[in-house]
Amino acid sequence: MGEAYTPGLKVTEMTVLTKERKLPLLGDVVVKKDQQVAAQDVVARTELPGPVTPVNVANVLSCLPEDVPGLMKKKKEDKVEKGEVIASMKTFFGLFTSLCKAPTSGHIEDISATTGQVYIRGKSIPVELTAYIDGQVIDIFENEGVRIRTAGTFIQGIFGIGPEAHGVIRMVAQKADDVLTEAEINEDMKGQIIVGGKLATFEAIQKAIACQVKGLVVGGFNDKDLRNLLGYDLGVAITGKENKGITLVITEGFGAIPMADKTFGLLKDNEGKRASINGATQIRAGVIRPEIIIPKTFTQESDTREAKGGGLEQGSLVRIIREPYFGSLGTAKEMPVKLRKMESETMVRTVIVTLKETGEDVMVPRANVEIIET
Repeated sequence: MGEAYTPGLKVTEMTVLTKERKLPLLGDVVVKKDQQVAAQDVVARTELPGPVTPVNVANVLSCLPEDVPGLMKKKKEDKVEKGEVIASMKTFFGLFTSLCKAPTSGHIEDISATTGQVYIRGKSIPVELTAYIDGQVIDIFENEGVRIRTAGTFIQGIFGIGPEAHGVIRMVAQKADDVLTEAEINEDMKGQIIVGGKLATFEAIQKAIACQVKGLVVGGFNDKDLRNLLGYDLGVAITGKENKGITLVITEGFGAIPMADKTFGLLKDNEGKRASINGATQIRAGVIRPEIIIPKTFTQESDTREAKGGGLEQGSLVRIIREPYFGSLGTAKEMPVKLRKMESETMVRTVIVTLKETGEDVMVPRANVEIIET
């Protein structure tokens, strides 16, 4: 084994990013190539099929299933409104009439003579796809979506929840090791992305949601508070679809962990600027990291470096992601060639890391460190 996988965490002041924005179903792209777009601009539209509601007409009219097609007042593909009669049958020698009414609005999708069921497809659900980031449309995927390019500050976190959002960055913490409490959050922060220090209390998160804060970036968060916020244990699922009224990005890990100086400094330097934030996270195969993107004006003279990962090497800034040094930042000092036997009796490649806080040199498996790409 010549190498060990080392995940990368990107924290960079200026890079070039591209984002593909695609509809869940084919639709219409409403922007043109080379067009400049803002994060909230709609770039494509489509309509999702509405829900299907089965109606047991045979049961309602007390007839045989094969009689249903002949009793219908509406044909396949006809539009219907809620409460409208879709089938009827005369009973008791024509003295009485049994009616079957539509329980919802939509159109008749199918009439079954086998089951006696009629299926009503609800009204289509419009879907609008936004740009998510300020940038330039560089590719058009016909009837699908676009690819957008932007240049700016790019920060990845360890973990997050909540969907895509955008807002103005506001520093609440004065230092990277401050604790964010509910007393520091107010209604003036509505629609903003606020930045805390080493920890946000559960009460602070609740206050932020009540004040309609768009996003929160913080160094650490208690796992118990996360369970209370979500109402369930997260497990290994992909996050990002949670509808809790806020998008949360944790930059360092679980517990009270001061935000890295580089990350805190970049956010502070960009206070007052608009940013895009996404809490989507996947920590297994096909790693997805939560992110904060702060676009700058893109020009041909902009730095054209793409946000690509590099390998672990001497001098690399790293974070240790396993105990007993979990969350510690340091610099890769040396990478021994020989395999070392760990307490688990496994033979692994290691790295000697000089811890930032204490200056101590510690040896850890290479798979237990994460590169912070700057």
